[in-house]
Amino acid sequence: MTQQRLTVLGSTGSIGQSTLDVVARHPERYEIFALTASTQVDKMLAQCAAFKPRHVVMVSEAHGRALAEQIRAHQWPIEVHTGAAALEWVAAHPEVDSVMAAIVGAAGLAACLAAARSGKRLMLANKEALVVGGEVFLQAVREGGAVLLPIDSEHSAIFQSLPEDPSSWERRVRKIILTASGGPFRTRDPDTLRDVTPEQACAHPNWVMGRKISVDSATMMNKALEVIEARYLFGLPPSRIEVVIHPQSIVHSMVQYHDTAVVAQLGVPDMRAPIAYGLAWPERIDSGAEHLDFTALPAMTFSKPDARLFPGLQLAWDALNGPSGTAAVLNAANEIAVDAFLNRRIRFDQIHHTNVATMAAVLPESPTTLADLLALDERARRSALEFVQRIQA
Repeated sequence: MTQQRLTVLGSTGSIGQSTLDVVARHPERYEIFALTASTQVDKMLAQCAAFKPRHVVMVSEAHGRALAEQIRAHQWPIEVHTGAAALEWVAAHPEVDSVMAAIVGAAGLAACLAAARSGKRLMLANKEALVVGGEVFLQAVREGGAVLLPIDSEHSAIFQSLPEDPSSWERRVRKIILTASGGPFRTRDPDTLRDVTPEQACAHPNWVMGRKISVDSATMMNKALEVIEARYLFGLPPSRIEVVIHPQSIVHSMVQYHDTAVVAQLGVPDMRAPIAYGLAWPERIDSGAEHLDFTALPAMTFSKPDARLFPGLQLAWDALNGPSGTAAVLNAANEIAVDAFLNRRIRFDQIHHTNVATMAAVLPESPTTLADLLALDERARRSALEFVQRIQA
């Protein structure tokens, strides 16, 4: 069996660590070509010891120097690179077969585009690449001949539930249904949300995730971004994408067909399952996740999202029905707002206020290139920061 050479973008994050856990179970299948991170030197050093990649990228130059010093001390034959350009290099390298895109936020867009243009098997755990990149990103996938595989549990579930022939999706599918856990505040009185702390917002009841995505789950902005991602991944109009609250996180998403049949993908809430599916597709391999025992399952419930609890969810459809680039503005605003909340500069409920204000203030101008997208992202971030500063005053 020929080994796949794999670059993991964001290897020290939760998705990256889960990816390496799956890879470690199948050493005959996968070889780690490159690992990347921003600042977490100790975690990266441990990953280097376990997987001996050929290349490592630390976005922070200072942290890259610290890592390189320790790698030299161990006398490992690993090259250390620094800076954002190096992310693109290891994503597009001709010796790389597959790329796991697990960098949180818009920071991973350029590397994802580089992998797409180079025709890689691109496993997309970074939803922002599609939310921000939109048609620009999809055009790169088409032109490069890349294989795009969704890793978010919801989008992987939809992909597994759709017919194999994408040309039939529009004709056969009535709608796709994204499930959402509802996060830690699903049953909370909306009037009390202003008092939520970062620690409470990051305490997700089902999934182990990073702080930013945990807050997004608490506001359900993660689901709003997933609606946008689903629109681009599967080509259905926004009106045919629905969200339902499913607190047990057993049904990961569903596809309803025109004949009324619903096909769903079920499993325990463990990201190693969709990661393994993306790594091996169209085959299936052991992920390390527990098998689902139907006789031990709790009762499964489904309900409509409460607009008072989760006002940000509607912004997905607002963005998709707005001018091209509106989703990129929403994503940038949300990244600024969540960071401000985590650093206790704004209240939890002001995340939504920041997003709405930024979408109203920043008018996109139909971005067609990466430079256009980055400029739009920067404009939106400046506007969001200005709003945060005003509400702090």
